[in-house]
Amino acid sequence: MTPDTTQTGAVHFETENDPNRLRNLIRHARVVLWDFDGPICRLFAGHSAERVASDLVAWLESRGLHGLLTDTERESLDPQVVLRAVDRRHPGSDLVAELEERLTQDELRAASSAWPTAYADPLIRTWTAVGSRLAITTNNSPRVARKYLESRGLVACFAPHVYGRTQELRHLKPDPHCLNRALSAMGAAPGDALMIGDTPSDLEAAERAGVPFLGYARNERKAKVLRDAGAGTVLVSLAPLLELLRT
Repeated sequence: MTPDTTQTGAVHFETENDPNRLRNLIRHARVVLWDFDGPICRLFAGHSAERVASDLVAWLESRGLHGLLTDTERESLDPQVVLRAVDRRHPGSDLVAELEERLTQDELRAASSAWPTAYADPLIRTWTAVGSRLAITTNNSPRVARKYLESRGLVACFAPHVYGRTQELRHLKPDPHCLNRALSAMGAAPGDALMIGDTPSDLEAAERAGVPFLGYARNERKAKVLRDAGAGTVLVSLAPLLELLRT
């Protein structure tokens, strides 16, 4: 169990002390769309995302492509920012394909040391047991999500509905493409689904797909970011959600 376990019972709503909002969200959810890195695990807990971003920048510079990134992009320490920046300048190129594969390999290595989000495993199993259908909708590689789920014995709760990054990077969230793929494959209407995510881009993708959104944040700083983006319900622990689902 991760240090997030210390957050047991901590629930924060945009409207304080309104558990009915959470109850109503899950009552209507026949399909649950999960972001991967955050709500299910901390992918880079033991494998620094900052170092991965730096390595991608160094690789580009080794090919004489230093000027391809702005100073802000180069210093972002976010591998997704680096990847998107290159794709904007060379969409669909071999360079982008190679950079995306390098990131995927780093994510696969990170999956071996990822930290499970507290209460995520039993929540996933419980939601499956009560008859809801689950899907992954992530900006990470679907190969990475499957590797992690297999390591936790959870792949059967999602398979075959794991939708993640492809080389068509314009489809990354906040574009709702992966959410729409999941809904279409599962034959679900947006109003019968629920998206669990931890970033404003997850929220925007859900809004654009017409899917209700439940925010998860592992600390108050991240919760404030979600609330400021317009998330109506934000949890800083999945424990109350698990308890409510069991009752």
